[in-house]
Amino acid sequence: METINALIQAKVDALPASPGVYRWKDKDGRVIYVGKAVNLKNRVRSYVREDKKRSPKVAAMIRHAADLDITMTATEMEALILECNLIKELHPKYNISLRDDKSYPYVKITVNEKWPRIFVTRNIRRDDGAKYFGPFTDVGSLRKTLSLIRRLYPVRTCRSMKVSRPCLQYHMNLCCAPCWNYCTEEQYREYVVKTCDLFEGKNTALAKTLQKDMESASEEMNFERAAVLRDQLHAVQSVQQRQNIVSKEGDFDVVGMARLDEHTGLEIFYIRYGKMVGKENFSIPDSLHETDEDIIAAFIKDFYGTNPSSVPKEIILPILPQESLLLTAWLSKLRGSDVKVYVPERGFKRRLKDMAQSNAAKYLADKKLQWEYQDAREQGAMNKLKEILQLPKLPERMECFDISHNQGAETTGSMVVFESGRPNKKEYRRFKLQSTQGTPDDFKSMAEVMARRYGIETKWPKPDLIVLDGGKGQLDAALPVIRSCGVDTPVIGLAKRMEEIYVEGQTDPIIIDPHEPALQLLQFIRDEAHRFVITYHRKWTTKRNTESILDHIAGIGPQRRNALWHAFRSLDEMRNATVEELTRVKGMNKTAAENVFRFFRMKKDEKRMLVEGFIDRERDDLSKL
Repeated sequence: METINALIQAKVDALPASPGVYRWKDKDGRVIYVGKAVNLKNRVRSYVREDKKRSPKVAAMIRHAADLDITMTATEMEALILECNLIKELHPKYNISLRDDKSYPYVKITVNEKWPRIFVTRNIRRDDGAKYFGPFTDVGSLRKTLSLIRRLYPVRTCRSMKVSRPCLQYHMNLCCAPCWNYCTEEQYREYVVKTCDLFEGKNTALAKTLQKDMESASEEMNFERAAVLRDQLHAVQSVQQRQNIVSKEGDFDVVGMARLDEHTGLEIFYIRYGKMVGKENFSIPDSLHETDEDIIAAFIKDFYGTNPSSVPKEIILPILPQESLLLTAWLSKLRGSDVKVYVPERGFKRRLKDMAQSNAAKYLADKKLQWEYQDAREQGAMNKLKEILQLPKLPERMECFDISHNQGAETTGSMVVFESGRPNKKEYRRFKLQSTQGTPDDFKSMAEVMARRYGIETKWPKPDLIVLDGGKGQLDAALPVIRSCGVDTPVIGLAKRMEEIYVEGQTDPIIIDPHEPALQLLQFIRDEAHRFVITYHRKWTTKRNTESILDHIAGIGPQRRNALWHAFRSLDEMRNATVEELTRVKGMNKTAAENVFRFFRMKKDEKRMLVEGFIDRERDDLSKL
């Protein structure tokens, strides 16, 4: 029987009999489970009383529970909304979590803006007023079609309308430059409406025109143009008519569920404008002791809570959860109109539900084969690695580090974490280094990362193996720092040239067969650390390269900088302007104008010192984060 500490028992005894959300926390203060209740006192009390029929997952959660926190709400609906938001934000360990097989893109048109823009996104935001079309499974056809549509209906894609001149998109005839009033608002709105109609399947004129032009080109024996038109036609059809009509009844989603051993598979069909426009697969591991009703309820909360703009008029389920009325009310609130949630008993929609069930079962069977292969391969690789490196225990948690810089500038470090042979991206960390900025010294940089990871961040879990991207030099630089922090974990350096593995206390490296899964696992974690640090390094390099010289002048922020670039055609024109001319620029005052005037007349050494001082202050600010 799991024991509950006195603090939790006291909190449970004092709980109110009102709706709310409860959060179980572990000894480190991390939330491990989030739940809602109509009556907090009755619901939470069920966790602390003795129950021999308790599921293994709940038993494990209670064993790790060290604290309890609650939030009271006025209604059960408020509790449901708060529960969904907290699960999405915190990702508690013991809540049912969906694993999306893949993320499909949507087309977003910001119809709520004066001059709407169109672009591809994989993130659907709540209540932003935009129109979303999708999901689209053929990304290549989607982008090809968008390029074609923008030549016919030149809608902008840029984030900002504050520009000093029309951009390249205008000169390529892909935008009508509303930023410079090169088209009227009525004309632009017409472009947007026609674009929306095309994605809704209402505008078939484009496909008919392409078909006619393709046939004409073929008759004229202009086969190259006919081939281009054919590809464009296929792209449009793939977006607009990906499936034959399956229903005359509008928009709805069909959810299918299958279970196999301890895993659950879910498949969702999207029916839009009477056509099946796509599907998505999800898997829920370790769900043996979860009921079908709980899994469906968790799926609805997670999926539609994350994608509120995609809630359709109807949702067909394989089984209704106990809280179906509450979920229906919540979904209707997200959509802004009534939503119907039901299980069809007969007819065409029943057949669609059965088809979704069959697809979910097939998906789960395929995933099981993949999981079994991966598990066997990763377990074998870890066992072999333990044997080759003579490790004291299986390397269940491995941490790998890499350094990146540009001749000493923007030096950054990364830490990636693999658990049971797989990446755990929640545990990845980045380091903005201080000791080697301006000086290319990989060894000193690695020593700083080790000191920060193992000397400062002592609350992070201890690894079973530390992997360094580099050879003996990196190992020699890192080892003294790691050992001085009191960490006795085995450390290795993996050199790229011949994939040699350098081990503490050995002069000669270990060479592993390139086809050995143990080496491939090390290469995987090393390459992941390299990818992660390069991404971070490019972010800072891009920030530096796009930095304006005006950013170094006191009193000049983004608005004044943009106003100056709009008022003057070039930097020389700005440099030669008088204080009075600078003051007349929108948003400028005399003090700011004098600062700009004085900056352009500084000596080179003074200007360089000012810029370097700005960079140093920026580094100091970053180091405090």
